[in-house]
Amino acid sequence: MNTKRKVIKIILYVLLIGLSVAMLVPFYWMVISSLKLNKDVFSVPMRWWPETMHPENYKVIWEKLPLVTFFKNTAKLTLITTTVQLCTSCFAAYGFTKCKFVGRDLIFLMYVTTIAVPWQVYMVPQFILVSKMGLNDTHIGLILMQAFSAFGVFLMRQFYISIPDELCEAARIDGLSEFGIFSKIVFPLGKPAMATLIIFTFTNVWNDFMGPLIYLKTKELKTVQLGIRMFISQYGADYAWIMAASVCSLIPIVIVFLSCQRFFVEGVAASGIKG
Repeated sequence: MNTKRKVIKIILYVLLIGLSVAMLVPFYWMVISSLKLNKDVFSVPMRWWPETMHPENYKVIWEKLPLVTFFKNTAKLTLITTTVQLCTSCFAAYGFTKCKFVGRDLIFLMYVTTIAVPWQVYMVPQFILVSKMGLNDTHIGLILMQAFSAFGVFLMRQFYISIPDELCEAARIDGLSEFGIFSKIVFPLGKPAMATLIIFTFTNVWNDFMGPLIYLKTKELKTVQLGIRMFISQYGADYAWIMAASVCSLIPIVIVFLSCQRFFVEGVAASGIKG
């Protein structure tokens, strides 16, 4: 019986290692392609290791385009949007779990239902609304559109449900206000779920392409994703430079994930305890 378990365990480990390698292959191809000449990126047969390395690609991309400006714009949008969305999601989730008011569950159900509505459905009305408000071609317009997240509220609410109501009731008896209960009890206990939400929001906003493409027209306001697209011309594309720029744009996401990874799994698991 022990031998059978060992064999099954070995097979599972081999399978998991194989899947991990398969998932890493695209990233390896992206990095190695960024060190090739443009004509060698899609060479047949494909070379897994180029004959000559061209690290100068990483220097060229910063000279060809104002990537510094694009990175600053992306960082600005991402950090502000993530912070605002984290605050609104935490406050709303606290209200939907620890405060009692008429129609609470119905309002939450209606709000969460909006997750099922694809962005393409309300894209045009949203654009018209933003244009009427005079926020087209501005960063504030993009920030306001992503300031509230039904998914973020749902994620935080599922985690806050696992926090005993007795803690909040005891704090109320001691005279602590609702904001005091939130800031001193609920907010500190919600770090795992907050880390999960930060990773999801940061990744989505940083990699957002359609939003900036539709709303940003001025070159000085554009993001890094739009900057990468500029390497694609009418008659061709500089794929080696595209890969180099993509590697650079991936670094902040990796840093954020590594910083929050110890909370990530705990937050995903705990957010589904109840509800």
